Amino acid sequence: MPPVDSSAENWPAVEEFLRARGAAETHHPGGTLLEHLIRVARLLGEWGAAPDLRAAGLCHAVYGTDGFGQALADTSERAHLVELIGERAEAWVHLYASCDRGVVYPRLGSGRPVLFRDRFTGRDHPLSEADARAFLEVTAANELDVLTHDAELADRHGPALYRLFTASRDLLSTAARDACVRTLGRYAPDAGPTIRITDTPHDQILAALAANGVPVEEGPVPRTGARGPITSTYLRAPDGNLIEISTYDEEDHPRQ
Repeated sequence: MPPVDSSAENWPAVEEFLRARGAAETHHPGGTLLEHLIRVARLLGEWGAAPDLRAAGLCHAVYGTDGFGQALADTSERAHLVELIGERAEAWVHLYASCDRGVVYPRLGSGRPVLFRDRFTGRDHPLSEADARAFLEVTAANELDVLTHDAELADRHGPALYRLFTASRDLLSTAARDACVRTLGRYAPDAGPTIRITDTPHDQILAALAANGVPVEEGPVPRTGARGPITSTYLRAPDGNLIEISTYDEEDHPRQ
């Protein structure tokens, strides 16, 4: 029998499976676990991920994770998830669930191939480049969504995640790398002067950029900052790094 292919047409069945296992009643930063899973899948889609990787993102917490112990299904039920999302996507879900983060995360920046530690078996094995890229892409989408919806967790884990994604940036897509810079750049170590979100009105920012011939890469666009809604504009520094200029929505955060 040939492998089952994942497809967007089967996603309603996948969401129903997640609901039946309690994902819609399980609390998670930003609402419920189901809402988080859907956002992760959508974010992966925005980054250009293929359907099987988006399906893995949608189901990445089904077997629990090293950071989220509440599983929706036991690993003995893997065949059922294969029927829903396909063999490759399910394999990435299992890979994500089995990661011993305390061992694997430091290894992500220390050479290739990545030596993976399976927390279920305690065994090490090297990851193929495709598996390493899929694992890290889902990791980035998951962590960025969590930090976007929980300012306390962002301040607690932001510096470590900045180091993680910087050290392993060669495994991330360009869109994922840029998203990590936008969300985690404020936690960069030894960044020099303190970086703050500007109080200058956004129309003045755009006018100043235009007057100095600085091209805008994206924006202005609505985003979410640590304290609420913000408006952001993105441009490239001379060294190629992405720079975000953002202002909090004035009606929500009036100047003091």
